[in-house]
Amino acid sequence: MKARQKRLAFVALAVLGVGAASALALTALKSNISYFFSPSQVIANEAPPDHVFRLGGLVTKGTLARQEDGLTIHFDVTDNAQTVKVAYTGILPDLFSEGSGVVAKGRLGPDGVFYADEVLAKHDEDYMPPEVASTLKTAHAEGVADAAAGINGASN
Repeated sequence: MKARQKRLAFVALAVLGVGAASALALTALKSNISYFFSPSQVIANEAPPDHVFRLGGLVTKGTLARQEDGLTIHFDVTDNAQTVKVAYTGILPDLFSEGSGVVAKGRLGPDGVFYADEVLAKHDEDYMPPEVASTLKTAHAEGVADAAAGINGASN
């Protein structure tokens, strides 16, 4: 084999290797993707019935029911337009409560119940770490002081 043919064979093998690795990576990523759907989208049959996805909304007040085994919990998730029944077996997060935000990962059963494998409680959207709040408050106060100084300086 000539040097040119060796280089061409090496480049062809490298391209083939990169292509195979990319195909394997995309296949692995595709199997781990879980899309987010609201209860309205689930009721409208936009969510895949045979695939894992995330369901998010608010836990409807008065729907939290524990079974006798102590680990299985049933509750409803709503987006204030539609409601989906959820069943979960496991330990709930500390922030989980009726009326609070929740994201559940699982599958929709043939009976229309969402069977969650994982439940994440969302904290209040108004929450801000104290350090960030302090920094923003200081920056806002300095911005107001600078703006007032600029207005007073312009009027002189």
